[in-house]
Amino acid sequence: MIHAPELIAHEPAPAALPKGAPRPWWEGRPFVVAMILLAFVPLLWPTIPPLVDLGGHMGRYKVALDGAHSATLQQWYHFRWLPIGNLGVDILVVPLAKLIGLEPATKVVVMSIPPMLVAGMLWVAREVHNRLPPTVAFALPLAFGHPFMFGFVNFSLSMALAFVAFGLWLRLGRLGKSKLRALLFIPISFIVYFAHTFGWGTLGLLCFSAEAVRQHDRGHSWWMAGIRAAYHSLAMAGPVLLIFLWRSEASGGITAKWFDWDYKWEYLLRMFRDRWENFDLASAAVVLAVPLFALVHPRLTLSRNLAFSGLVLALTYVLLPRIVFGSAYTDMRLVPYAVAIFILAIRFKNETRFPLATWLAVAAVGFMAVRLVGTTASMAIAGARQNEQLKALDHIEEGSRVVVLVWDGCEKWSQRRSDHLGAIATVRKEAYTNDHWPMAGSALLSVRYPEAGYFQRDPSQIVRDRGCRHEGWAVETALDYLPDEAFDYLWLLDMRPIPRRWVEGWEPVWAGEGSILLRRKGDEGPRPATRRTASASGR
Repeated sequence: MIHAPELIAHEPAPAALPKGAPRPWWEGRPFVVAMILLAFVPLLWPTIPPLVDLGGHMGRYKVALDGAHSATLQQWYHFRWLPIGNLGVDILVVPLAKLIGLEPATKVVVMSIPPMLVAGMLWVAREVHNRLPPTVAFALPLAFGHPFMFGFVNFSLSMALAFVAFGLWLRLGRLGKSKLRALLFIPISFIVYFAHTFGWGTLGLLCFSAEAVRQHDRGHSWWMAGIRAAYHSLAMAGPVLLIFLWRSEASGGITAKWFDWDYKWEYLLRMFRDRWENFDLASAAVVLAVPLFALVHPRLTLSRNLAFSGLVLALTYVLLPRIVFGSAYTDMRLVPYAVAIFILAIRFKNETRFPLATWLAVAAVGFMAVRLVGTTASMAIAGARQNEQLKALDHIEEGSRVVVLVWDGCEKWSQRRSDHLGAIATVRKEAYTNDHWPMAGSALLSVRYPEAGYFQRDPSQIVRDRGCRHEGWAVETALDYLPDEAFDYLWLLDMRPIPRRWVEGWEPVWAGEGSILLRRKGDEGPRPATRRTASASGR
């Protein structure tokens, strides 16, 4: 009888080194500890981690923390906890903020995500290969990939937890403790799910694919191995009930942009997108080339276990749309993690050849060091600019209504860190700002300020020049549609020079690098808007 095609040939995992035997330096505990600790470095200096979306998250944390006893915040915001799969950093920051303050708590939690992911990657590699392969460090800079830099912090936390949990799954499977594994992964699945649904889904795919290979190695056909793997993975199915309850009560939130090949190719190239285009593109080329090098080199190969997991994630990336339930960049988020799995899969076909292994280890650590230096420098530059821009808040009164406009340079490679920086006014001044994002079907935070018209929420703060391929307000259109007297301050971030007549009715208060603050002329309180109120059709 011919079973499913044997695309992944059976090969025994390398034997572990005898206890007490000398290990090469890349397999020792000092190396592991150093790799984890180095992942803290890029975010040590900035006061607030300069990630694109983080300011908006912090505004939500502020309302969750103080909204119940702040009449000022209650004018515009309402927060309620919901059992949804998008709570990760919220449920860590809010209680910690009561002890050390909101901004320090956010920094501590967010800067811990990359080291956690690095630890998970190292554990997965160790469990699959019985040792750390010399190429493992090529994967570690992906902990600072595009999704993390974009500020998808709940998602990033869930993926870090998923990799750590995957390491545990592999270990318990290797030790033959399937019953214990099933018991442990019932609560683990809920922990990862509440961090973010995407991480829970990814964990399920990783565990299912790895278990399918393990069952095949035990003599089952691929079809039976898949069935048995699905059975073992049922331990993680509990959150499905919560998803049904969540989505049955949700309304709105489109799912769209299937098979957009141009963007899928761009996201593959942009997996390291941060500040310097050539540097980031060259880094992407390196991590894509490393698994290909292993496939063509006569002494290297890919572990069938992780190779199959990588193929499953790659197929998932192809099938995912760009927007799911109103959440954008869904497919993009998977890229660094799928590539990392392929790199972690690299191993020697037979015994380790130490001259080659040493050169590979030096190259991998060198690559990580270069990326780490670049990321640290980028974060320092962004943090310094962010601190300058936030000096505008010294000139804003408590409880003010601030409309923020951020200029998008369209085709620039460098990440624009100011998209949600305005929400720090909510954190520090209990101000209303227009860059929060209550999302259909998953919102913990709701915003109500009808006088603001279209300027109630994200993305009203993003303005672009005419002719950009991206959708959005033209600068002069957004300024023209600002409701009269609905706002006390106009805060322009990273704005190009504009004619003075575009901001008639506003007077400059303060200007700094990349930040201009204007105050509405007169000292009257907010009144219902009398000018045109923008709607979505005005974009």
